[in-house]
Amino acid sequence: MPARRNIATSLRRRADPRPMDQFDRLPPDVRAWLARAALPWSPRSVQKLWRRALRECGGDPARALARMDLAEARMLAKDCPKIWGRAHPLISAC
Repeated sequence: MPARRNIATSLRRRADPRPMDQFDRLPPDVRAWLARAALPWSPRSVQKLWRRALRECGGDPARALARMDLAEARMLAKDCPKIWGRAHPLISAC
């Protein structure tokens, strides 16, 4: 029987043979962001998001981290109704 997952998210799951090695190679600011993230991001997807955010923000790390916060907020807003339903009081917070 397949293992049940208790996390419902629209983030795609990928097989990462050594995710901690990928995590260790992330810049310290990005590792800190990932440690406090609300969603279970993979190091690979965070690296991709970080590079795109840096490029879009002209290389400014603070603005890139803010862009990553915005990306996560969008993912949460997308996932909230699916997880808790549209009538749930938390939806207004999402």
